[in-house]
Amino acid sequence: IQSLLFERLAKSRDKKGVMKLATKGQQIQTPADVFKDPLVMEFLGLPESPRLVESKLEAALISNLQQFLLELGKGFAFVARQERLTLEGDHYYVDLVFYHTILKCYVLVDLKIRKLTHQDIGQMQLYVNYYDLERRSPGDGPTLGLILCTDQNETAVRYTIGGGQQKIFASRYQFHIPTEADLA
Repeated sequence: IQSLLFERLAKSRDKKGVMKLATKGQQIQTPADVFKDPLVMEFLGLPESPRLVESKLEAALISNLQQFLLELGKGFAFVARQERLTLEGDHYYVDLVFYHTILKCYVLVDLKIRKLTHQDIGQMQLYVNYYDLERRSPGDGPTLGLILCTDQNETAVRYTIGGGQQKIFASRYQFHIPTEADLA
């Protein structure tokens, strides 16, 4: 009941996977196993508003870091906020940096307060490639990127990311569990 299993089952496209998670716990074997979709960030107490800005969302997540880490799942360790990357005088900022202790890799999180675009995926690809080439230590796995957004076009994401070994993921977030009326 406390994990809101019924609501998660109702919203999920992978009901068998959610039930397996509920009975056996989170089993992490591949990068795709690390990220939930959607993440429910009701603990932030933020209203769904078109005037929400990414910096307020980020500040709320940092203020509620323990709950956010629990919502992300097993094995995440916080590393940095607004990590600056400088490339030939241009500055880029990774919103949140984590290290995953089970997969032994960096996980970069980019927050979006709108629907995901292919430009967002390109930006994350830059961050992931930089971390793989400049920050990764011997023994670390490939860096993973997670873009948290309000909505996504699954087909556009699939074509932008392409085939092969997936290192960039997109997950939706929501601020409230749907009501009974919404589920009906």
